Amino acid sequence: MSTPDLNFPAWDAGREIIVDPGSPEPLYFQVSRQLHAAIEDGRLPAGARLGNEIDLAASLRLSRPTIRQAIQTLVNQGLLVRRRGVGTQVVRTKVARPLRLSSLFDDLAGLGGKPASAVLVNQVEEAGAEVAELLEAPGLTHVRRLKRLRSTDGEPLALMNNYLPDGVIDPADDELRERGLYQLLRSAGVRLHAAEQNIGARLATEEDAELLHEEPGAALLTMQRTTYDDTGRVVEYGWHVYRASRYTFNLSLTNGPQ
Repeated sequence: MSTPDLNFPAWDAGREIIVDPGSPEPLYFQVSRQLHAAIEDGRLPAGARLGNEIDLAASLRLSRPTIRQAIQTLVNQGLLVRRRGVGTQVVRTKVARPLRLSSLFDDLAGLGGKPASAVLVNQVEEAGAEVAELLEAPGLTHVRRLKRLRSTDGEPLALMNNYLPDGVIDPADDELRERGLYQLLRSAGVRLHAAEQNIGARLATEEDAELLHEEPGAALLTMQRTTYDDTGRVVEYGWHVYRASRYTFNLSLTNGPQ
């Protein structure tokens, strides 16, 4: 799916953005606030490119550091992204995923997206002591390892790794491309019951950056999940990374007993 390749100066920043040097608001904040509004109302659609900092600073009669700070503010908010060889672009709205026992494929489809998977690894290999411990199966000798690149609407979103005890399912690559892992487990008669999950963050490696179309060192969300069936057996262990510029987790909190 292609995205618009718009040039920011054609939007006429000098006319659309108005800065007031006498305002108590910092100049960079005035610029970032108005850019934010232009992104939200569609004047700067997903895929639009911003002009370089020098041109933008000249059109607004501001310093380059002021413009750089304004742009970085929106990069930190996930509204803009800097890409090598491309420049600074408006990104699509983030995918907001609820925390529940479901696969990313199912959630993306439920949100109206068009999920797709590239299968990078799908093989059975020997299970070392560390993997057996992750799957809580000390006698385990072989494990199925999966590695997939999950995209939505043609844009990479997450790099997903999984270990499953060998024999739980034996999916073909086509099945992994067309269906979510939990769909395949349920179709095989596995009754998913509960999971333990940890969420964190780290910086993108060179491999992450290449696969996810991010800069090396970009912020990534991480998730580790251990999933159990209704007998208490671990049926999969996953460790995934998500583009922080395109992805968030949502969770609800309730007031427990005091």
